[in-house]
Amino acid sequence: MSKKATKALNNPYYIARYNASKNNPNLTSREKTAEILNIDRTRLSRIELGMSVPYPEEVLAMADEYEIPELCNMYCSGECAIGRETVKPINADSLDRLILQFLGSSQKMENITEQLINITSDGIVDEGELEQFDSVLSELEKMSVNIQSLMMWAKKNKDSIMSKRGN
Repeated sequence: MSKKATKALNNPYYIARYNASKNNPNLTSREKTAEILNIDRTRLSRIELGMSVPYPEEVLAMADEYEIPELCNMYCSGECAIGRETVKPINADSLDRLILQFLGSSQKMENITEQLINITSDGIVDEGELEQFDSVLSELEKMSVNIQSLMMWAKKNKDSIMSKRGN
């Protein structure tokens, strides 16, 4: 897959296959890839050209075969109607940045815990506590994204880490 398909250049599914083909020559053609993924070649073409939205099962197969787990998050946070409302996009690019974001979040945990105890100690969140409660929820959401990003990085890079260790 030496040449990029210009009509699909900005499509994340095409880009994922293109990048994966550098390590797996079976993914250089749509025909062979479609066979591996067990989907029709024209369907894969339509997905890579942005003419069709893939089914969740197809995204799972691509993420697994291409060894790019973040495709699932991209699909859920961007293309799935439910996911757009409930799943935050995550970034699993740079370990050092992810560690710093995680450490920054974890340093806030004691303060968040205290705030939650103060807000909910009487068993209710009253009108005067709503703003503080929303702030706590916002911080918890940021922490969740940081943790998910770190987990995604680990999942994506686990095999290369293990091969460097000789295991």
